[in-house]
Amino acid sequence: MNFIETRGNDGIKPIEVPFSEAILNPSTSFGGLYVPKELPKLEENFLQNHINSTYKQLAYDILKAFEIDIEESEIKKALDLYDNFDDTSNPCPVVRVKDDLFVHEQYHGPTRAFKDMALQPFGSILSSIAKKRDEKYLILAATSGDTGPAALNTFKNKENIQVVCLYPDGGTSDVQRLQMVCEDGKNLKVLGIKGNFDDAQNALKNLLASKTFKEELEKDNIKLSAANSVNFGRIIFQIIYHFWSYIQLLKQNEIKFGEKIYLVVPSGNFGNVLGAFYALNMGVPIEKLLVASNENNILTEWINTGVYDIRDKELKLTKSPAMDILKSSNIERVIYSLFGAKRTKELMEDLNEKKIFKMSENETNELKKYFSAIYSDDTFGTSTIKEFLDSGYLMDPHTATCIKAYKELKEKPLKTVIYSTAEWTKFSPTVLNALNENSTKYADKEALEEISTKYNANLPQSIKDLFSAKINHSLVINKEDIESEIVNFIRKS
Repeated sequence: MNFIETRGNDGIKPIEVPFSEAILNPSTSFGGLYVPKELPKLEENFLQNHINSTYKQLAYDILKAFEIDIEESEIKKALDLYDNFDDTSNPCPVVRVKDDLFVHEQYHGPTRAFKDMALQPFGSILSSIAKKRDEKYLILAATSGDTGPAALNTFKNKENIQVVCLYPDGGTSDVQRLQMVCEDGKNLKVLGIKGNFDDAQNALKNLLASKTFKEELEKDNIKLSAANSVNFGRIIFQIIYHFWSYIQLLKQNEIKFGEKIYLVVPSGNFGNVLGAFYALNMGVPIEKLLVASNENNILTEWINTGVYDIRDKELKLTKSPAMDILKSSNIERVIYSLFGAKRTKELMEDLNEKKIFKMSENETNELKKYFSAIYSDDTFGTSTIKEFLDSGYLMDPHTATCIKAYKELKEKPLKTVIYSTAEWTKFSPTVLNALNENSTKYADKEALEEISTKYNANLPQSIKDLFSAKINHSLVINKEDIESEIVNFIRKS
């Protein structure tokens, strides 16, 4: 299967590229993104045939359906990394918490967040391709808190790979920050930037598109790629676990085959829910995708009105920081799927140049066939954490936003799966505020220990070890200095 560009072709880049090329070199014509030329058609009984499959077996068969140009041995080697999760056969369990409500727990990997589900195998595949080609790559990652630790973990000490991770100083939890700044891989560089996640992501996109930056890297025979969800190598692995959600409900006898379900996804950069959108279009019986946002409710406004307007918006720092985003990269892939390359280019250029785009009424109605959206504030989030722990389930503040969508957006009495994208350990001060119903400023270590002891909550050793680990990356820089710092890192490595 080949990949094409969301904004059309400029006559310079290839019209189509294979999967390996799309993930190694994600920069496309006119600043767009790569998407599959067409989604694979799965046989009618695909879901039933996988009721007794392991996650790895399911993932392998979906990847094979995409006909990616990766050797079978390398695919299996990448998927074997799921053996390092808490449960080797079920790396992301689907847990029933109410009669019609299930939580898909995506945080059972090495960095305790959902990004491990995609970045563990993606990193293995990208590294193996680079080594096989005898090419050196610089991998850029911009993070609001979860992509960074997962990318650094998967690429640590990999041959032919160097990684630079950008995070907004003060815009992540302490645990997320420590997971990055304590990494000791010789091929890793972590840079705090004075700004927010949108600044970090814009810097990444600008570098991917920069001819002068690429020429600078070429002096050292280094090519450029990315670990963010602008790279379809991330997205392809984010499709798989939505199939798993449906199969697990079938396996648990909660639904019958063909019965539709709701999926509720907390969303900032729209990659996770994009994977669900692709799964729906590949045949998973999904009634609708319910998008949960925090007070940076740009996605809610877009889905409900067809207008994406960031002209007068300032990013709000919330208790669900991984969703503190105003410019969501992956809406572009949805727009392309629904309206084609020409319209995508028009809308994205309006957003880049005018900081606003407006879809027509017909286009907005088409979008609403697939998505509904709502947002919640921090007060709702903390009260929800308390409410659910009182009934026996401990969740993080991002998961809590999903409950607003579950309570208010469902139009039919169907089973619902919400996505828990991070373990409570990554946001323990917020969780403890919720449980104690106060606004006391807790240190992460203090909050982790109290929750673990008082509520008998599991505290992974990897999280405990962070507080005695050596800090290896302490640099915080201005946005204007990012490129020069990266070049210095390359030259010193």
